[in-house]
Amino acid sequence: KAVRLALTQVVGAYAICIYDKSYPEDIVVAKLGSPLVIGLGVNEKFIGSDATPFLEYTKEVIYLEDGEMASVSATEDLDIRLIETNKEVDGKIHQLEMDLESIEKGGYDYFMMKEIYEQPRAIYDTFRGRLLADKGMIKMSGLEEYSDRFRTADRIIITACGTSWHSALVAEYLFEEFARVPVEVEYGSEFRYRNPIIRKNDIIIAISQSGETADTLAAIKMAKKAGALVFGICNVPGSTISREAHAGAYTHAGPEIGVASTKAFTSQITVLTMMALELGKIRGEFSTSEYRALLRELSAIPKKIETVLESIDLIEDIAAQYKDATNALYLGRGVNFPIALEGALKLKEISYIHAEGYPAAEMKHGPIALIDENMPVFVVAPNNGHYEKLVSNVQEVKARSGKVIAVVTKGDTEIRNAADHVIEIPETLEALTPLLTVVPLQLLSYFIAVMRGCDVDRPRNLAKSVTVE
Repeated sequence: KAVRLALTQVVGAYAICIYDKSYPEDIVVAKLGSPLVIGLGVNEKFIGSDATPFLEYTKEVIYLEDGEMASVSATEDLDIRLIETNKEVDGKIHQLEMDLESIEKGGYDYFMMKEIYEQPRAIYDTFRGRLLADKGMIKMSGLEEYSDRFRTADRIIITACGTSWHSALVAEYLFEEFARVPVEVEYGSEFRYRNPIIRKNDIIIAISQSGETADTLAAIKMAKKAGALVFGICNVPGSTISREAHAGAYTHAGPEIGVASTKAFTSQITVLTMMALELGKIRGEFSTSEYRALLRELSAIPKKIETVLESIDLIEDIAAQYKDATNALYLGRGVNFPIALEGALKLKEISYIHAEGYPAAEMKHGPIALIDENMPVFVVAPNNGHYEKLVSNVQEVKARSGKVIAVVTKGDTEIRNAADHVIEIPETLEALTPLLTVVPLQLLSYFIAVMRGCDVDRPRNLAKSVTVE
């Protein structure tokens, strides 16, 4: 009772556990805005912001909702109540779908490397039951349920944070290219405080690996209040975003333990690509033959990622030459500009090297002043509509003694002749190249970080789920 009365006066977001030494068998928990999950074992219970640590002990969990509190005892049933009214609430028990093997390293030195190698399987799992290439179909129940809203939408706003924001930027290209619908991409942390214009005919797509990102959740609530349709994309069943959204899609990447996201990122792009293709079909932007050809090429992506992973020895050798760099520049154009941003983020967050990503054409507007013989420049340059421009960018870097590491399409000769190092990817459609070009950048960041003695899975000052502002 004392806790409940105190909480009615608390302002702001919280997820708290309160222990009184006079009652050593009980813990009182409560939440508002931040996630709190209770694991139900046999004569034992677990409390945390994420269910993953409980997996060794139980697969049954209850997610506390905003404005709820619970008295937790190891051996007694939970007593869940509303903070405001003290009304008793029945907590819904969720079954975790992950297994213990998925949160073990399986022979790898770090979870990050394991998760990089799991990307083909993660994408296959994200396809399962949705991408039916042999039948020329995509089936996404969340999209089908609101197909009329998607078909008539005036605008799509995608909100996310961190790596998920980069997948949103990729989606901006895909939705506008395939579905011809205007798209805006917003940081959740900026969107929620900007007093944005949200119309009832807008669709908000919220992306979060954990489904618990505080700023993205706040953006969702703002959008719902304005009457927009909210579509959530996350990797954790039962997470807050999956419960708050009107509809959504899980990425089915499996547990991602490493703080630096890899397979969740490519799985997000996979879901967003399927959405863009299906929306293009719904809006009448494809012929049947074009649509089927796109589905066939998308279905081939996991095998092509496996081919990229065969370059691991080459990538490790390249990483060894740049492990002592203090700065790095990443360049890309079009749909691969977000991959330049993602590559730079990966390097800085796990190796602690300052890195920046730019559209390649923007190099002349500032970053070119930093290029010298000590500056590695990573160029994402598959053979597409921007190729000749990227060749010119590479030549500009080399003219200033910069070191160029280029990700190119197999068989490339022009950039190969100019760059210091090249890493090849298999040929695919331009719109699908981000699923391939990001993999070498993940591996380069991983090897550089390991060679510098960094803890790849738990980089300093970072958390896997950012559940606070």
